Amino acid sequence: MIFPAIEAEKIKHVLIINVTRIGDTLLATPAIRAIAIHFPNADITCLGHPQRYTVLQNLPYLAKVGAISKKTAWMRGWKDVSTEHEFDIAFVWGQDTALVKYALRKARKVVAERQQDIALNAKLALAFDLPLPNSIHAVARFLSMIEVCGIHSQCYQLDYVVTSAERQAATNKLRAALGGVNFPTIGFQVASFATKAWRDWPINRFIELGLQIVQAHPNARFVCFGAPGDKARINELAGALRGRVVNFAGQTPLRESAAIMSQLDLYVGVDTGPSHLFSTLKKPMVVLYHPIIPSALYKPLNHPALFAIDHPLASPTCRDKVPMNDISVATVWKAVARALEGEKSLLPGLPSPGIDKGVAAWPGDALSMR
Repeated sequence: MIFPAIEAEKIKHVLIINVTRIGDTLLATPAIRAIAIHFPNADITCLGHPQRYTVLQNLPYLAKVGAISKKTAWMRGWKDVSTEHEFDIAFVWGQDTALVKYALRKARKVVAERQQDIALNAKLALAFDLPLPNSIHAVARFLSMIEVCGIHSQCYQLDYVVTSAERQAATNKLRAALGGVNFPTIGFQVASFATKAWRDWPINRFIELGLQIVQAHPNARFVCFGAPGDKARINELAGALRGRVVNFAGQTPLRESAAIMSQLDLYVGVDTGPSHLFSTLKKPMVVLYHPIIPSALYKPLNHPALFAIDHPLASPTCRDKVPMNDISVATVWKAVARALEGEKSLLPGLPSPGIDKGVAAWPGDALSMR
């Protein structure tokens, strides 16, 4: 199903559904932006996870953003069944049948991932088989579905907008928390998910890194992000760095966290949702990647100041939950030092399948380790 320019201009209302985690919500923004550009006269509505859709607010190419879930989708859209459809076309990522059925009630045509229900697939304008998770870069994976509709993108940067009011509130909050003039102010993301601790860089490594930063920059301060369950690790860090750590983990909503991030000089963390959020700000960042989910598949693309540090075992064949302590403090400190001096990154990350020409797809994994 291709939409040439002359037909695309006639589309007036487009629905996009992508109910995912923070990182995958942001990783879909290049595809969402491409859809908006392809349908220049359309109002674009995007629905996402109830706790994460707010990261899409204020994007200039979206007329409306809102929340939906597979639990609530079955109750919605029924009046459209007996009246004219609200949307000309809908795009749905994911394997939640309830979301696809909702889209079919709301839109005249629906493009979606192929579902396990054969009868449901027959109702779609296009049922698309996405590449396996962890086989190509996540941005390319989101783009793959719309590309078969003739919608393409050459810009792979993730999008997020911090409002001026949010920025000012964050400035005031940091000033109250830190006091005085501090340079540098560095964000730390010390953990990924509680259920995937094998992805974490040991907290003693973060402590050692923090001490090296303080030795070089005595006025350095550290702002920690993450989940409430990261408190014990952050307390250990705070004890070692003696009054230089502010903990916002689990204490600020997504948009407030992003606004605080916009005030930082540098971000250092493991690859997880907050890291993708910070990448939208185009500021210096050092990100540590586990070999199962390396920079080749999840690094920020077209980023002006990314220092990507991959585990030594990163490769298409790695499937082991190896510990992250094989990434040395010396390696991370070298990247941090260059970033703080404003020097160009020498660590752009591994070539990305699906993005970089001549790079073969990785084997992938039907049961994604992400």
